[in-house]
Amino acid sequence: MPGTTWTYEGPEEAITVTVTDRTKVILDVTTIVVRDVVVDAEGEPVEDTDDYFAQHEDGTVWYFGELSRNFEDGELVDIEGSWTAGVDGAKPGIVMLADPMVGDVYRQEFLLGEAEDAAEVVDVAGTESVPGATCTGTCLVTRDFTPIEPDTEESKYYAPGVGLILEIDLETGERTELVSVTGG
Repeated sequence: MPGTTWTYEGPEEAITVTVTDRTKVILDVTTIVVRDVVVDAEGEPVEDTDDYFAQHEDGTVWYFGELSRNFEDGELVDIEGSWTAGVDGAKPGIVMLADPMVGDVYRQEFLLGEAEDAAEVVDVAGTESVPGATCTGTCLVTRDFTPIEPDTEESKYYAPGVGLILEIDLETGERTELVSVTGG
């Protein structure tokens, strides 16, 4: 819902994700623009991204691309990682299946060599608690990975009615936790 904001904290960054009231038509689909802002420990911007999502009538949430603005020392340095479905062979991906089952594997985004994130459902009855939410036996748990960086994997926990509540870097064990949900 427009105006809903999720705030996350990680070891060296804070992330604010806000559903805007803006839309963007991609491949004849009206998507909702969700703004994702990452700041470092000093409050300096690291990334400011517009993500484009649409929900199918069956409940599946599709991801149609992103405009990713990357910063260093407060200055815009590039838009690496940006992609739009239908441009240069990019295809929409799935962010959330309507009816996930353990073992399901799906592409979250796809632009060959640039954006190839994927996820595997590893549990549909997970338990986790963070400052902003708790799910007991109701968390969807995914293993997120990308062939572009084969050594990079994360576990993600999603609470019903809330969304993403926790990311765990499987190499370092670092946690990015939901601290609050407001608005909407």
